[in-house]
Amino acid sequence: MKLFLSAILAAMVTFTGISPAFSQELVVYSARKEHLIKPLFDAYEKKTGVTIKYITGKAPVLLERLKSEGTQTPADLLMTVDAGNLWHAAQVGVLRPVSSAVLSANIPKSLRDPENRWFGLSKRARTIVYSTERVKPSELSTYENLADPVWKGRLALRTSKKVYNQSLVAMLMAAHGDAATEVLVKGWVNNLAAPPFSSDTKALEAVMAGQGDVAVVNTYYFGRLQKKNPHMPLAIFWPNQASGGVHVNVSGAGVTTHAKHPEAATAFLEWLSGPEAQNLFADANMEYPVNPAVAPHDFVAAWGGFKGSELGLEKAGELQADAIRLMDRAGYK
Repeated sequence: MKLFLSAILAAMVTFTGISPAFSQELVVYSARKEHLIKPLFDAYEKKTGVTIKYITGKAPVLLERLKSEGTQTPADLLMTVDAGNLWHAAQVGVLRPVSSAVLSANIPKSLRDPENRWFGLSKRARTIVYSTERVKPSELSTYENLADPVWKGRLALRTSKKVYNQSLVAMLMAAHGDAATEVLVKGWVNNLAAPPFSSDTKALEAVMAGQGDVAVVNTYYFGRLQKKNPHMPLAIFWPNQASGGVHVNVSGAGVTTHAKHPEAATAFLEWLSGPEAQNLFADANMEYPVNPAVAPHDFVAAWGGFKGSELGLEKAGELQADAIRLMDRAGYK
């Protein structure tokens, strides 16, 4: 019987080219949209023979699902956007620590959990975009400068309800403390050209229409508009280059606490952090690779290089609730 089973396994390798150790299934819960992740899953399946099943949804819904499923969850990995969401998932106990020399080498310390429960896999910058018709780059300098009265009636912001702005304010709190950050955010509110917009895209469109001169947005929203209108009168400015650097955030993932295939899940994360997958992951959404050895897509690289903040992104989660309360006190809706 043993000889018979060995012959079957040998035949599997001969005829499929797949090692039996990798002939298994991974289940991913993803808050990253399907069109951004499916090419990655397809490429990995083709490379290894591992079947990847996935469920997409909003980050809070997927987190609640993981919590309610407990030990019965089929999910091996949670993939989501924003370090605040990743931090929260780790805090409620649905992600496990992962020991991997590959992940430690490929992903900078500031872009992963100090306890290695989550790892950034693509990087986005939340930066300043300005009207090239009404603003000179020399007039711009820092996030803090946007609170100066010179920008009164000229600033476009997305709503404070979005986690991207909550994380930005949390990281400013980590850098400057609560009191100074509250003064800063009140300055932003005083300078608003209009009530906060529901999306980064709407904020950018308002600046193009003359309703404001500068906006704070994620770079890929700028990229989406630029692809539609290469000659739009907007440009990116990289703030805080003489101080802490541009605020960066991540899309990332972690192995679930009750993963049925933790070794295979870790191997998939390692592949995602390597040169073969990094451009696939980042280019799909005009983001930046987290792996310093991998260059961004030419379209993204054309925006110019910048110094990013090296503050640990776990602060975006640790201070998120405080940031929400601070923005509420400052009148940032």
